[in-house]
Amino acid sequence: MSIGHAPPTSLEPDISPISAHDLDLQPLVPASSRRTRVPRWLRRTTGPVLLLALWQLLSSTGALQPDVLASPGRIAQVAGDMVADGSLPAAMGTSLQRVAAGLLLGLVVGTGLALLSGLFRIGEDLVDAPVQMLRTVPFVGLIPLFIIWFGIGEAPKVAIITLGVTFPLYLNVYAGIRGVDAQLIEAGESLGLSRWGLVRHVVLPGALPNAMTGLRYSLGIAWLALVFAEQVNADSGIGFLMVQARDFLRTDVIVVCLVVYAFLGLLADFIVRSLERLLLQWRPTFTGR
Repeated sequence: MSIGHAPPTSLEPDISPISAHDLDLQPLVPASSRRTRVPRWLRRTTGPVLLLALWQLLSSTGALQPDVLASPGRIAQVAGDMVADGSLPAAMGTSLQRVAAGLLLGLVVGTGLALLSGLFRIGEDLVDAPVQMLRTVPFVGLIPLFIIWFGIGEAPKVAIITLGVTFPLYLNVYAGIRGVDAQLIEAGESLGLSRWGLVRHVVLPGALPNAMTGLRYSLGIAWLALVFAEQVNADSGIGFLMVQARDFLRTDVIVVCLVVYAFLGLLADFIVRSLERLLLQWRPTFTGR
């Protein structure tokens, strides 16, 4: 019996080419992208707008008395009057000068001490312990002592701001220097970098993120220190306006000064964050989802 070739069965796969038109391809879209996207500026402003609306409502219904807290409308009117007569811009200029002077001195002192303590062991032995002791002393409690030392002029106000700025900057820069990966130091040494080359190309760039964080903390404390400094023997500045308003029970003026403090603090923080994005472009970070 001869064996012939079996005819092809229907079970054999059909390998004829399939065109792209025969397939209904659907692009994969992440679930986060399928959600309705609300503009971020709208989300960020919703909370403050609702708070202002509630505040105005309580003031209009009499639930919030003017002698306790003035209404947003009244505060806006007073702020316009203070800008028109020049008292608010003059006070802002004086306060900005004090913060700038204290911040500059604090940057020099805090960064210098952190470099000395972070780069050299002998510097750590000599500097770190006294700094850690001093930073536990409330800087506000030193105001009477600064008045005795420096008088009642601008010096004690700048000194209290400088002291408040120095310690957070010192701690963050020091932690940034000591937090540099030791393997990066070894790699730099294997490439023949000198000690100054290691500091310049490895240590300082590695400590820069912590330094920027310390600068943001220092700015916040600088405005806090300014509030205390300008309410002690001051004859100008935003704090001086607040003291006068307190004596005359002007809650509207007090809130205007507080809003100015907050605005200047946010502006300073925005500048530092912009500088951070510029200097730390090499560092990928998580920005939230």
